[in-house]
Amino acid sequence: MGIGEVGELLRKSTVHIRSGSGRSQGTGSGIIWSSTGAIVSNAHVIGRGSEIQVDLWDGRSFPATLVSKDDGRDLARLQVSTFGLPAIEQRQSPVRPGELAIAVGNPMGFTGALSRGTVHSTNAFPGLGRRRPWVQAAIRLAPGNSGGPLADAVGRLIGVNTMITSSGIALAIPTSEAQLFMQRGPTPRLGVTLRPTPQGLLLLDVEVGSPAEKASLLIGDLLVFESSADLSDAIAEAADRPLTIRFIRGDRRREREVVVRLYEPAREAA
Repeated sequence: MGIGEVGELLRKSTVHIRSGSGRSQGTGSGIIWSSTGAIVSNAHVIGRGSEIQVDLWDGRSFPATLVSKDDGRDLARLQVSTFGLPAIEQRQSPVRPGELAIAVGNPMGFTGALSRGTVHSTNAFPGLGRRRPWVQAAIRLAPGNSGGPLADAVGRLIGVNTMITSSGIALAIPTSEAQLFMQRGPTPRLGVTLRPTPQGLLLLDVEVGSPAEKASLLIGDLLVFESSADLSDAIAEAADRPLTIRFIRGDRRREREVVVRLYEPAREAA
């Protein structure tokens, strides 16, 4: 299969997303996940818009419903009311550096634009979490590519395009991460507002009824994490287990620990 054929295949599974209205309207790309209308994109593509419109490659347009959103992983799930859509094929085998990478999206108003490059790495990226993997590719992307597919040489999805680094490397959320999100929904929220400092994450606010409040975390506590991304990684890895958080309160020389229950334990039937 040549690049042109792969491009046509990917364009059919890529949508143009418009959210919001008027001057606050945002645009980006999305990927048809299932033939029954499930679409995955970046959370930042959706923004805070209540009106979401999805344009298909064949010219049809549908209103979309936001099913779930995970700002920490920058993923969003949309649903359109139609069937028989050309869902993208998802690659299950590991991606290797040096492989051909193909991206399709809607950058700068160009619908279905295609670019190609090579996979650079599949490791963590400095400053974006020490344990969070990214598909890093030497490929040209632009605003509007966000949420669109990064695929291999035969058109199988290897990642959801998300951002460009200052060095020009494109970062995509691996297919495996997108699969977890589409299967399980968003990771739980700690329920805090944080400000990064050289010493850790300063807690500025605690939501009423949140896991953080139930664990007795207080405004002014300093969570011992290097970045918000590291905290997001820890929350995601905790899954349905309690999360132990190290923090400093008052006396800056002594660390404390608290166990945070991100999920409420299931109640047994009487």
